[in-house]
Amino acid sequence: MAKTFTAPFAQTPQTGFAECTGVSTPADDTVNAVLIATAGSEGALLTAVSAIPRATITATAMYLYISKDSGTTKYLIDSELILAHTVATTTLIPENFFTNISESSPVRLEAGDEVYVGISVGLAGGVVFKAEWTDF
Repeated sequence: MAKTFTAPFAQTPQTGFAECTGVSTPADDTVNAVLIATAGSEGALLTAVSAIPRATITATAMYLYISKDSGTTKYLIDSELILAHTVATTTLIPENFFTNISESSPVRLEAGDEVYVGISVGLAGGVVFKAEWTDF
């Protein structure tokens, strides 16, 4: 891309959703990691990623990966813990955040970078992830 003296600003807000049911690991077994976001043609700022279980869950790690080759190789960039929770009609289901990612501390993505999510314990009911990013 040619250099420009005009400052580029993030312009196009995006949201993405993914559901994980199978086990991912932080090492080589990222087969069950699910694509949640793809940076636009001029890059993007990833500003939030959160997860909410759809069923009763034991303590479970959630993982965030970036791929630069359409998912062939995934690099672990963050991990957080989903605390154990019993889903019932009388309980609030807690939303779990990747706390290192925010509006004030975004992840800068190159053009075409793909963001994947995964969980460390399989859950038939699934864990739903939400990502928020802004393309340049």
